[in-house]
Amino acid sequence: MSAAYDGSALLDWSWVADHTDEIWFRTREHLVLTGWAVLLGILIALPLAVLVQRRRRLLGPVLAGTGVLYTIPSLAAFALLLPFTGLSPATAVVPLTTYTLLILVRNVVTGLDGVAPEVREAATGMGYGPWRRLAAVELPLALPAAIAGVRIATVTTIGMVPVAALVGQGGLGALMLDGFDRDFQTPLTVGIVLTVALAVAADALLLGVQRVATPWSRRAAV
Repeated sequence: MSAAYDGSALLDWSWVADHTDEIWFRTREHLVLTGWAVLLGILIALPLAVLVQRRRRLLGPVLAGTGVLYTIPSLAAFALLLPFTGLSPATAVVPLTTYTLLILVRNVVTGLDGVAPEVREAATGMGYGPWRRLAAVELPLALPAAIAGVRIATVTTIGMVPVAALVGQGGLGALMLDGFDRDFQTPLTVGIVLTVALAVAADALLLGVQRVATPWSRRAAV
């Protein structure tokens, strides 16, 4: 740490000005890790939720399995993956993806369960087959609950990404780790504040997407 910086200050603006490029790089890295984890989580959870909603006997085992994955400590998951994936983004993305599954599967199933039986019957009476009914009727009506799940999963993932700094893939966690290692408050503060800001911004953005994608839910609320 340069003597020009005040290591005891909670936030040294001269350090922030000198490290703008690094801060933006770590922020983009953080967003990329979050985006991959949530996207892969959706791609896995959506068909899984549809399956268990159709085959209710699978619901308990699937929720139990995703619940077990959710409880695995991140450091243990990293240790298990390191021999296979090394210090690569996959070492961080795979555990982060598994942590989203419980939330996403549960919310999509809740949304599908909320579709009224008479709506399904009406769609069937109009000649909709099971898959067309699912795509055109059931999934759109399940969107509010599904997007609520995506919001929770995204905010949770943003908060968990910093731990991946321990395997060299931490995004803003790299700033926090640097602050801890050097007993320097500023990078630690910047990492924490930006992580919280990203979580708030992502939640607000997804809430906006939900309102645009489900205008009927707003009318129902009124």
